[in-house]
Amino acid sequence: MPTLHVQTFGEPTAPPVLAVHGVYGHGGRWRELAAKHLDGCCVYAPDLRGQGRSPWAPPWTLEQHVADMLATMDEFDLSQVDVVGFSFGAVVSLHLATKAPERVRRLVLLDPALGLDAEAAKNGAATALAASSFTSPAEARATRAAGWPFASPDAVDQEVADHLVRGEDDRWRWRYQPESVAAAYAEMTRPAILPPAGVPTLLVRATKAGVVRQEYLAACRAAGVAVADVESGHQLLLERPTDTGDLVRDFLGL
Repeated sequence: MPTLHVQTFGEPTAPPVLAVHGVYGHGGRWRELAAKHLDGCCVYAPDLRGQGRSPWAPPWTLEQHVADMLATMDEFDLSQVDVVGFSFGAVVSLHLATKAPERVRRLVLLDPALGLDAEAAKNGAATALAASSFTSPAEARATRAAGWPFASPDAVDQEVADHLVRGEDDRWRWRYQPESVAAAYAEMTRPAILPPAGVPTLLVRATKAGVVRQEYLAACRAAGVAVADVESGHQLLLERPTDTGDLVRDFLGL
């Protein structure tokens, strides 16, 4: 049985890219980036443990997520990949590159949620544990559309199709384990680490989000990390998909 549920986009013989989503997410959220900006690659997009269709069993530590990524790469016979991670997925990607730098050719960190303030993490965990439920897919869709004002209707429809599940109580919920998301917020309070020196890295900051701290940006620049800004809220893949996609594509040399 595979370690994680993985969606693939592109030809299996194309250069591999491992794409790691953030909290509340799933691998399907990389579909548009893969189709429009990484069409020369095969994008492997796993659901993180505790989310989507992957196993929900703990532990939900960064070490376990990294082990899951390495196991997934082994299952697909991927000796080395480019890695793109968003938010908490960027934190997982960074720790993956630190644990096994020889397996990461290039690294892209999209608004990484590193060194999160303890109070912000506490509030995020509380929100996760109070998971919303809905009477119908239509109600869930309306809520998601309101929360994603910049997303296309097609993106919202795809989210409902990919990520909504009906429970035994006949209510509808997004497909994630609330405790795993709460644990992720705790993991995001760990001290921010720099990418390993031997792995070319691009950090893309969403300027309106305030997630990436100025001192971390300065440390990255001093360490030779490429840094780019996108004028966007945190969900830069939804809000500014073209600008974000172009940066990723150019850095990966596609």
